[in-house]
Amino acid sequence: MPRWLPRAIVLALALYSVFLLGSWAFHQLVGLLVNILLAFFLALAIEPAVGRMAARGMRRGLATFLVSFAVLIFSIGFVVLLGSMLAGQIVDMVENFPQYLDSLINWINQTFHTDLSRVEVQDSVLSSDWLQKYVQNSASGVLDVSATVLGGLFRLLTIFLFAFYFAADGPRLRRALCSVLPPARQTEVLRAWEIAVDKTGGYLYSRGLMALISGVAHFVLFEILGVPYAPALAVWVGLVSQFIPTIGTYLAGALPMLIAFTVNPWYALWVLGFVVVYQQFENYLLQPKLTSKTVDIHPAVAFGSVIAGTALLGVVGALIAIPAVATLQAFLGAYVKRYDVTDDPRVHGHRRYGEAVVARLQKALHHKKEKERAAAEDSSAE
Repeated sequence: MPRWLPRAIVLALALYSVFLLGSWAFHQLVGLLVNILLAFFLALAIEPAVGRMAARGMRRGLATFLVSFAVLIFSIGFVVLLGSMLAGQIVDMVENFPQYLDSLINWINQTFHTDLSRVEVQDSVLSSDWLQKYVQNSASGVLDVSATVLGGLFRLLTIFLFAFYFAADGPRLRRALCSVLPPARQTEVLRAWEIAVDKTGGYLYSRGLMALISGVAHFVLFEILGVPYAPALAVWVGLVSQFIPTIGTYLAGALPMLIAFTVNPWYALWVLGFVVVYQQFENYLLQPKLTSKTVDIHPAVAFGSVIAGTALLGVVGALIAIPAVATLQAFLGAYVKRYDVTDDPRVHGHRRYGEAVVARLQKALHHKKEKERAAAEDSSAE
């Protein structure tokens, strides 16, 4: 046996063990890493406001605290307002449930010529096995729901704390990062940081604009249908649909559907249809155009980045995909050498026949002048 073989085997086993340990640690910490990534983009989002306040003489830590506190208060107030509204609507639905059931039974009797009664339906439902099993499972799942809620609150607290530290100690963080890099690399890192702040701000601006458009469109629908709390519901739909990508519109539409059902069950179907149609309009027309202007990336790239981000990191990936891709594109664009494009209809798009003829004549005239100038230079040289 060669002398190096035992050492090679031991080294291979050691490397394999390190790989397994690293893989296990990564899977254990992937949730924390995602939270840190989301906190970093949140810090980039509030960086312009914090920077302006710090430039006016306010301490950076205090400025970060005020901005974060304002965001937190707005979020809590929004959730409390909508929660109280939802609770009131659920109480109304429970109180009016017998009336809804009577109207449904009357419609079934008239349409299908049956002879159902509310008492029979209630007795059959209450005595069914599936309802008893559902109640038992719901009772046992209360602890799971509580644990999920507490876990979500802890995750939000973690994200806010990391975002606060990233924003408050932004200059110190950049200084620490640049201290281990040569001067040329330091310039590139700082430029990338500025681009990330700019693109993240542009992304939030586009999301805010789309939230406004979505809120106005849904507000008009709610007013036409006579759905109560139309302004609050419009704000809910606008914010949730934009800041929870891909499925946000459907999630935001669930609450208006529930409240519309208390007015008229058919109104809930109208709301559902409008939500589906508006989602397609937003995904394929509105979002790509606004994103391409505010974040300066192609609509197809924006749409593809959201899909890729969702596949990689779920909702978090969809949320940060566009600013991340825009930052990467702007940063790498400085290293791409660009040239003048030839004057060709295949490059500049379709032109009318008259424009093409004029372009050819101008090109021929230019070549003729060049030949005459060259001939004049040759004759003068002789």
